[in-house]
Amino acid sequence: MASKTIIKFLLGLGAVSSTIISCGSDDSKNENIATPQLVTIDPSNFKGELKSGQQAKLDPSKVYKLTGGFTIRDGASLEIPAGTRIEATGGTSSYLAVAQGGKIFVNGTASAPVVFTSGNTTPAGGDWGGLVLCGRAPINVGNGTATSEVASLTYGGTSVSDNSGSIKYCRIEYSGAAFNSEKEFNGLSLFGVGNGTTIDYVQIYQGNDDGIEFFGGTVNAYHIVSNGNEDDAFDYTEGWTGTSEYIYTTRRTDGTGNRGVEADNSQVNELAAPVSNPTIKNATFIGATAGSESQALKLRYGTKGSFENIVVSGFSTGVDIEHDSTLDNVATGSLKITKIKFDNITTESSGKKSDKTVVNVTNAYTVDNTATGAGNGTAIPTWAQGWTANL
Repeated sequence: MASKTIIKFLLGLGAVSSTIISCGSDDSKNENIATPQLVTIDPSNFKGELKSGQQAKLDPSKVYKLTGGFTIRDGASLEIPAGTRIEATGGTSSYLAVAQGGKIFVNGTASAPVVFTSGNTTPAGGDWGGLVLCGRAPINVGNGTATSEVASLTYGGTSVSDNSGSIKYCRIEYSGAAFNSEKEFNGLSLFGVGNGTTIDYVQIYQGNDDGIEFFGGTVNAYHIVSNGNEDDAFDYTEGWTGTSEYIYTTRRTDGTGNRGVEADNSQVNELAAPVSNPTIKNATFIGATAGSESQALKLRYGTKGSFENIVVSGFSTGVDIEHDSTLDNVATGSLKITKIKFDNITTESSGKKSDKTVVNVTNAYTVDNTATGAGNGTAIPTWAQGWTANL
């Protein structure tokens, strides 16, 4: 969740050096050209790292056993073809991380998505860590960059268009392993990721923390399905300014699931720049009234943002806005919700100042019962059918 600062990620071991080839040109000048070194990944023991100049491509005819941490370093790349299946075990020690300058290419298709899932006989949330990308786009913590506490993975910078690769038609299942009650993996964590990165058609299912979380950055994310995750379905903090369009989420019904969206700027400094200011459009958030954090949209700690064509259903509270800085953004129009439909919501909205004084926040949104949300109201949208599971 956004109240946690930075998730720890352990780095695997393994080393293969890159190769430099000297090539002659027609004009007799010699140039040193770095030639990518192709590395073969052992399907039975998928862990370690790719170093600068190294490339690897998985074989979709094999099932890969993710048995530890795997990190793609600066200048390295990993391609995962359509239909590849990766089965992970090992709790917090098992994850896939892309460091700044590294690239991942998850090339799933609607008929053959790439699947990251549990390798245990009886799969459950928390069986492994998750998928993590670290980029060089702006954040509002530290001095413009931050470092993960254990793995020393730096993220943040000044490159708005930074490119960490592409993730398309991908399922991430049973992730969210926890170090302790305050430090847990999300399904998909995006740390300072730039908008040169492609995130499109991704499902996060049955994880033990947030489905997808943005820690600053400018990355855009389209066609996101987040269902059955224990914490928030969709979470952002640290100055995220990207766009997310077409989102469909459902909450656990046993009281362990939390919010549809948890939206923060910064808990340390609510006015920290860049201020979180995303555009979120065409989204459906389906919840349950059980549990203490049953809010469809929880907007707080100075976030700005534009929410448009939203359907919320089944939560105790539809729109919940907190803190003076956030309410100021409502007053100036820099935080607004247009065309929202409330379906089976106990309390439409609630608001509190920083001193806990209750305020009316109906000026933050406009109700429109023609809103279609993700495309089909509370029903599964057409674009989410076929490549997803357990909806």
